[in-house]
Amino acid sequence: MIEQQFKEAMGRFAGAVTAITTFANEQPAGLIATAVCSLSAEPPSVIVCINKTASAHDLILNNGYFGVSLLAPAHAHVVNRFNTSKGAERFAVEDWALGNGKAPVLRNAPVGMVCRIGNCFDGFSHTIFVGLIESISLCEPELNECLLWKGRGLHQAIEYVANR
Repeated sequence: MIEQQFKEAMGRFAGAVTAITTFANEQPAGLIATAVCSLSAEPPSVIVCINKTASAHDLILNNGYFGVSLLAPAHAHVVNRFNTSKGAERFAVEDWALGNGKAPVLRNAPVGMVCRIGNCFDGFSHTIFVGLIESISLCEPELNECLLWKGRGLHQAIEYVANR
C-alpha cells in the first residue's frame, strides 16, 4: 500500500527530464532520468540516481564518466527514441556530440555536462552517483527551456509572473 502511495506522491513532483549517457566499448549508451540535482559549487558536482537494473547502470560504473543533458521540449523525440530503442540505436549522430571520449552530450541541450564519478552510494534499488563536473555547455539563453516529467507524462514549463 505505502509503495503505491509513494509512487503516486512522487508522480506529483515535476522533474527535469535528462539523458544520462556514457560510452561502453566505444559505443554510446544511456537512459532517461529525472533523479538529478546539484550537490556543490565547490567542487562543481551533481547527484544522479540510477536504478541498478537499468541497462546503462554498470556501463556508467565501468566507464567512470557520465554525461547529463537537460532536455528541452524540442527534444521529446530523444525521449521517444530512448523508450523505443536499445543501446547505440538511441543515439542519432546528428543529435549528439560523441567526440569527447568520456560521455556523449546532446547538441543544443539547455545544459550539457560531462562528469567523472567521484563517489557512489547505495540507495536501495538505485545507486547514487556523485559526478564531479569536468565540462559544461550552455545553450543560447533564448533556447533555455526545460522538459518536465510529471504524472506519467511530459510537460513544458511556463514562466510564472506574479501580479504586483
